[in-house]
Amino acid sequence: MAYWLLKSEPQVYGIEDLEREGRAIWDGVRNYQARNYLMQMKEGDLCFFYHSGTTPPGIAGLCRVVRTLLPDPTQFDPESPYYDPKATPEKPRWYTVEVAFVEKWPLVPLAELKALFPPDHPLVKRGNRLSVRPVAPEVAERLIARRGSR
Repeated sequence: MAYWLLKSEPQVYGIEDLEREGRAIWDGVRNYQARNYLMQMKEGDLCFFYHSGTTPPGIAGLCRVVRTLLPDPTQFDPESPYYDPKATPEKPRWYTVEVAFVEKWPLVPLAELKALFPPDHPLVKRGNRLSVRPVAPEVAERLIARRGSR
């Protein structure tokens, strides 16, 4: 099993939305590196759901990958802000995963995450904009253990 960090602004789509829906396609990612990470995910991988664009930002819960290598449907929708006119159903450019809600956490703010992640991890460095990132197993284990101590 691998571990991942998925970022979303809670006013756009938050952990509460995923909890209510149960499952969701992680759509709208339009960065090639983030897309490549999505394409590496496997069923059963755990994802830390990170609330960005809020004060304070931080990890708000867990979800699990339940389906992989799905063409992102928003790339085909001309009404979507994520529409890609170069993508076709026969030749999609953007892939994603479906995730299922696991649990909501009391927010683990970025200030606390800085002590759990290595100092060179992009999450805790300024200017990190990537919405999908791998998380090293030892960091994931610290995060999961920390959740139980709250």
